Amino acid sequence: MQRVCFILKVKRERLAEYRERHAEVWPEMREALSAAGWHNYSLFCTEEGMVVGYLETEDFDRAREEMAGTEVNDRWQAEMAPFFENLPGRPDEGMVPLTEIFHLA
Repeated sequence: MQRVCFILKVKRERLAEYRERHAEVWPEMREALSAAGWHNYSLFCTEEGMVVGYLETEDFDRAREEMAGTEVNDRWQAEMAPFFENLPGRPDEGMVPLTEIFHLA
């Protein structure tokens, strides 16, 4: 299983709404993520808007491709894009995995 961690930056003035939106992620979006192989997917954030994402998957590139091919993901990404700072394109395209340097199993 591949562990993936990434960071994004939400505009501070939009952080409260970003949190609200994620309190009730659309059921069809949750189902699509699971079907595409996104497991143990979590988002964390600081008060300054730094978002840290974590997930486990068999193949991150394939999981991203599968999500990119869904209509629900297109709608979700279009709605989320205005929340982010300095992010060209869609938020899911800005998920650049961090390099893991330590893991305690």
